Amino acid sequence: MADEDTVKPEVQYYLNHIAAYDREFASWETRAKKILKRYRDDTRNSQDSGSRFNILWSNVQTLKAATFARLPKPDVSRRFRDNDQVGRVASLLLERALDYEITHYSDYRETLTAALYDRFLPGRGVAWVRYEPKFKQGEAQITEDEESPSDEMLDYECAPCDYVHWRDFGHNVARTWEETCIVWRKVYMTRPMLRERFGDEMAKKIPLDSEPSEMKNASREGVDKRAMIIELWDKETGKAVWMSKSLGEFLDEQNDPLKLEGFYPCPKPLFSTITNESLVPVPDFALYQDQANSLDILSDRIDGLVKALQVKGVYDAASPELARLFTEANNNDLIPVKNWMAFAEKKGLAGAIDMVDLTPIAGALIQAYQAFEQVKGQIYDITGISDIVRGQSVASETATAQQIKGQYASLRLKSYQDDVARFATHMIQLKAQIICQLFDSQTILMMSAADQLSPVDQQLVPQALELLRNEPMRSFRIEISTDSLIMMDENQEKQDRMEFLGAVSSFLEKAVQASQVAPQIVPLSLDMLKFGVGAFKIGKSMEGQIDQTAQQFKEQLEQQQQQPQQPPPPDPEDLKMQHQMQMDQAKMQAQAQSDQMKLQAEAQFKQADQQHQAQLEMARMDHETQLKAVDAQSTQMIEQAKMDADADLKWRIAQLEAETKVVVAQIAAAQKSQADAIQSDQMIQQEAIRTTGATDLQQTMAVAMQGFQAALERLSQPRTIVRGIDGKIERLA
Repeated sequence: MADEDTVKPEVQYYLNHIAAYDREFASWETRAKKILKRYRDDTRNSQDSGSRFNILWSNVQTLKAATFARLPKPDVSRRFRDNDQVGRVASLLLERALDYEITHYSDYRETLTAALYDRFLPGRGVAWVRYEPKFKQGEAQITEDEESPSDEMLDYECAPCDYVHWRDFGHNVARTWEETCIVWRKVYMTRPMLRERFGDEMAKKIPLDSEPSEMKNASREGVDKRAMIIELWDKETGKAVWMSKSLGEFLDEQNDPLKLEGFYPCPKPLFSTITNESLVPVPDFALYQDQANSLDILSDRIDGLVKALQVKGVYDAASPELARLFTEANNNDLIPVKNWMAFAEKKGLAGAIDMVDLTPIAGALIQAYQAFEQVKGQIYDITGISDIVRGQSVASETATAQQIKGQYASLRLKSYQDDVARFATHMIQLKAQIICQLFDSQTILMMSAADQLSPVDQQLVPQALELLRNEPMRSFRIEISTDSLIMMDENQEKQDRMEFLGAVSSFLEKAVQASQVAPQIVPLSLDMLKFGVGAFKIGKSMEGQIDQTAQQFKEQLEQQQQQPQQPPPPDPEDLKMQHQMQMDQAKMQAQAQSDQMKLQAEAQFKQADQQHQAQLEMARMDHETQLKAVDAQSTQMIEQAKMDADADLKWRIAQLEAETKVVVAQIAAAQKSQADAIQSDQMIQQEAIRTTGATDLQQTMAVAMQGFQAALERLSQPRTIVRGIDGKIERLA
C-alpha cells in the first residue's frame, strides 16, 4: 500500500471511508466465516468422529428452492393504461429485449443464485450491473497511396450482472441504505485485464500484490497474483472512480457513466436481518445456532445409543455349545448339548445364558429421538419453514383447508419471496435503463425480434425507440412477479389460459349480438375488450390487433356518415318485426282492459265484503251484550243458592253435634253399668274361691278370666249410630 504522504487527498478521503467500513463490519465478517465453515462442514477434522446434523445446509437448500427455482419473466407495461399505441409497442420491445438478455446470457441466473446463498449464509447478497460493448476491426480501405487503418465496429453489446462477493463490497457507514452516498466493490484483475481496461502505460504501474483472502491459504504455486482495483461510485459528486490502494491514485474517473436513475450500478443488497440503527446484517443462523448445537449433541447421543443397541450376553463355559447358538444356527435349527440331564437341572437356557437388558437403551433412544424432533421444530419456527413448505399435509384434510393452511403457514416464506423479487426487479430495471440509454437501436431491434411483430406494430417501431431513449423508468413500469421466480404450476397456467379464452369468448358473443342491434356501440365494445384483455399478460400481443380493428371500424362509420343517406328497401325481417310489434301492442291493450275490469270487480267485491263484515260486527256486539246480562243474572242466582246452602249446612252441623253429645253420654253410662257388673262378678268369684277352697282355685280363675275377656270384648266393640232419613239418631247397634 502506498504511503500516506504520497497518497492524494481525494484518494485518502475514500480510503478513510473504506477503513471505517472495515472496522464496522470486522465482527460480522468473522461470524460469517464461521457460518460458512459450518455450512461446508469444514470444522470437522480427522479426530472428530462424532455424528452431526447439518440443519444449516438443509434450511439453506429449502429456502433457496422456495424463493428462486426458475428464471423470472420480466413484465414491462405502460405506467398509465391509456390508448398510447407507441407506448405499447415500446413496452413490448423492451420486454422482449430484457427476456433475451436474461435467457441468452447466464450471468443473471448465476448472479442471482450466488446472491441468494450470500443472503441465507453471511446475510448480504450483492449484484453489480455494467455496460459491456464488444468491437471488431472493420475492413481496411486500400487507396492508390497507402492502406488506411481499419475502423472499429460494434460487434455486440450486453449489460451483464456481476456477482460481488460479500467481502468485496462496501459502503460508507450509515444507519439505513437510504443514508448511503458511497458504494464500492473490489475487483481482482490480471495484467492483461489491466491493459485492456486502463491501457499499457497505466497497467505497468499497478503492482500485482493482492488476491482474495479466501485464496491465500490455497496452493497457488506458479500462479501470478492480481491487482486489487476498487471501483467506487460517489452519489454526492456524481462520479465513478477506479483506484488502487497500492498505487495510491485514481486510475480512471468518469462523470455518471451509466446515467442511471438511482446513480448506483447495484441494487439494494439482499439483507437478512437488519435494524434501523445499523446496516450490519445478522445472519439467520446466528438466531438459531444454540438449537443447531443441541441438534449436534442429540445426533451424537443417538449415534452412540444406536451403536450400543446390540444383542450381547454371557453363557456358562461348561456348555461351549451355546456359543454356536447365535453364530451357526439358522432358522428352526437345534444345537445339541452334552449331558442333557445336568443341563436341564440347571434350568436349561435360562440358567446357562444371561443377556444384556436393552430396555433402558431403547427407552433412552426413544427419548433422544423425541428431543431431536422438538429442537428441530423450534428451528423451523424460528426460520419460518413449515410443514406446508415441505409439502407435508394430512390426507383427511379438504382442499379448502389445505389452501387456507398453506396461505397462513407460508406468510413468512412470502416475505422471503418478496425480498428476492424486489432484488431481481431492481437488477432488471438497471439492465433496462442501460439498454434504453446506451444500446444501439439495431441491437435493441435484434434482441426484441422486431421484424416478427405485426405489420401495424412495425410501423410504430421508430417512434417507440425514441420513446425508450427518454427516461424509460418514468414512462414504463418494470417489475417481476413473485410467482415467476418459484416453480411454475402448469395446471394453474392452463386454468388461467382457459379462463382467458372463456371470458373473451363470452364477451365477444354478447358484443356481436349488441352490435347487430346498435352498430354505434362497436367502438365501445372494442375498448371494453381491450380493457379486459390488458389484465392478462398474453393479451399484450393482441392489443395491437384490437386497436387496428377498432380504427378500421371507426373509418367505416365515418365513410357511411359522409355518404348521402338513402332509404333502404324494406326488409322482410323488419316487416315481420313490425307486424310482431303490432300484435304485441294489441295484446298489451287487451291485457290492459282485462286488468282494468278485473280491478273494478275486485273493488266491488271488497266493498260488499266490508258491508257484510260491518253487519256481522254489530250482530256480534248485540249477542255479547245479551250474554253478559244472562251471565250476571245467573251469577246472582248462584250466589243466593250458595248462601242458602251454607245456612242449612250450619244448622244441620249444630244439630248433629248436639245429638252426638247425647249419644256419647249414653255410651258412657252404659260402659259404667257394665263396669259395675264386672266388679260384682269379681266379688262373687272371690267369695266362691273362699268357699270352695284352694283345690278349685285354678278352675275358678280360668272361668273368671273367660268372663273378664268377654266383658272386655263387649266394651271394645265399636258402637254404630243409626240415623234416619232426616238425620236424627234412631238407635245404637
